[in-house]
Amino acid sequence: MTSPANFAGLGNPTHDAYRAGICNIGPAEIARRRRAGHFALAITIALFAGLVAIAAPQPVRLLVALPAAVAASGYLQAFLHFCAGFGSRGMYNFDELGTTQLVTDPASRARDMLMSARIGIAAVAIGVGVGIVAALLPLR
Repeated sequence: MTSPANFAGLGNPTHDAYRAGICNIGPAEIARRRRAGHFALAITIALFAGLVAIAAPQPVRLLVALPAAVAASGYLQAFLHFCAGFGSRGMYNFDELGTTQLVTDPASRARDMLMSARIGIAAVAIGVGVGIVAALLPLR
């Protein structure tokens, strides 16, 4: 099997690179999630700057938690080489974007679903943390 570390531009991953609960996406999908993280981070920063510019009340600044959680999710998935959406639906992809294969082994699907839940929980926790920091910053 190919290790997830090989997807940083080294080697050519194949279908047998799939590892349940560890790695379910190849370079194209990893890049897509990294781009999603960049985009959501830009939205987070822009939203925070806009809320500060209009002197929004501190509780309203909690809104930055939403795009921050999306950014965290994208970055976590890229870093871990694991798509939470694919994992929860029993799929993987090491080919071109839009191409997926099904995971048929029930034990593998269970490991993938667990990793998907972990990524989701971590992303929400990071988003909430960013939102709390944004709300508590004394900006007046």
